[in-house]
Amino acid sequence: MKTQTKKKKTEVTDFDPVKMMRDIRAKLTKEILGMTYEQEKEYLKKLLAKG
Repeated sequence: MKTQTKKKKTEVTDFDPVKMMRDIRAKLTKEILGMTYEQEKEYLKKLLAKG
């Protein structure tokens, strides 16, 4: 005898994780454009420290 499981319906949201990641990446690219490697490192350390 097979056991049937009921699947919960999930609510449809407007959240698009792929779009969010692309937006974050584009923002970071604009902010670090023209920085040297050392400047980028410092910028990212400060950004990560903010949390």
